[in-house]
Amino acid sequence: MSNETLQAVRGMNDILPDEAERWLWFEDTVRGWLDSYGYRNIRMPLLEPTALFKRAIGEVTDIVEKEMYSFADSLNGDQLTLRPEGTASCVRAALQHNLLYNAPQRLYYSGAMFRHERPQKGRYRQFHQIGVEALGFAGPDIDAEQILMCARLWRQLGLRDITLQLNTLGDAAARQRHRAKLINYFEQHSSVLDADATRRLHSNPLRILDSKNPAMQQVIAAAPGLMDELEQDALTHFDAVQQILRRHEIAFEISPRLVRGLDYYNRTVFEWTTTRLGAQGTVCAGGRYDGLIEQIGGQSAPACGFAMGIERLLALMQEDGMASPAATLDVYLVHQGEQAGVMAGKIAEQLRDAGLRVVLHCGGGSFKSQMKKADASRAPYAVIIGDNEVQAGMATLKPLHGGEQVQLAFGELPGKINQLLKG
Repeated sequence: MSNETLQAVRGMNDILPDEAERWLWFEDTVRGWLDSYGYRNIRMPLLEPTALFKRAIGEVTDIVEKEMYSFADSLNGDQLTLRPEGTASCVRAALQHNLLYNAPQRLYYSGAMFRHERPQKGRYRQFHQIGVEALGFAGPDIDAEQILMCARLWRQLGLRDITLQLNTLGDAAARQRHRAKLINYFEQHSSVLDADATRRLHSNPLRILDSKNPAMQQVIAAAPGLMDELEQDALTHFDAVQQILRRHEIAFEISPRLVRGLDYYNRTVFEWTTTRLGAQGTVCAGGRYDGLIEQIGGQSAPACGFAMGIERLLALMQEDGMASPAATLDVYLVHQGEQAGVMAGKIAEQLRDAGLRVVLHCGGGSFKSQMKKADASRAPYAVIIGDNEVQAGMATLKPLHGGEQVQLAFGELPGKINQLLKG
């Protein structure tokens, strides 16, 4: 057997403690933000039946054709897939457990998604998303609310240079008329189409509009527009979304070529983008998907949602000079001597009983080496106990970032430290 050091799978990254502190801070912020809008947490499995994503996302999409991690279960042959996105899983769970039986649902989830694509900055094979889904809401108010939610989060995170792109895909009949016109148009320009566009021409021509191939941009720009096919209901819905955004002074750009990469979208679609992350400029995207619930096997019901990439948002925050999260410790407990070691263990537990975050030094070492570890811990205070202090029933409380140290009775430590931390 080789003793070569094993590495993580390419494109699936370890998140080390210093960076994980940023993630925890971000996740806490996001939970508070979602709570303020009445969204409730739901947690779905990482593995789903492959058929779920083929039915929901569409078989003629990059995700299903090229990017899914799919395999046959070695025990029973079931076709399974590591989830490439969360909406289909969330809708499946809501249907399986009858969550829509009595009332609409505002739900959110977070976690790892998996796509087999070429890793690059901001685009990984295992990546993490926050997903938000409003199931059972038909009006334009929920579309606009979700966009307003995002704008609020960007303000809370201190992000800048994020632009809202907005479009409508209309309803099924309009898309069918548009589809027929697109096929006819692109057939007349078949010599310009690349292999992907040629393959999709009769199965999913709308996706050709999303191509980034420079050689096709002129032909794509002149393609028939969906807006010309929209019926009045869809136009009225889209206009209402825009009116709400204007009332709240949310700037946006209408982007007629914004189609999203998933087949289940209809009516409102949106993307929040930045120019500061290179090619991976979309940090949040979503829209309305009124047909998906029925497509997966439920009764017809409207729905709207979005997902944001955690890695991309954190990268953008670091571009903006995001400060390090606050220290995760309150006290580092230093001790010298056998009796002091016993007492330090008891005091550490008393401090934790008082709600303090405490590291008790372990592994021995000189006073000097322990104090170096205390300084490196980023805790604001060290509590120092030696055998002499045990005899006197006293400990030294030392500020690690400037200030006078004081001697306190053991019983005074919890109250004094909490008082100092509160300012």
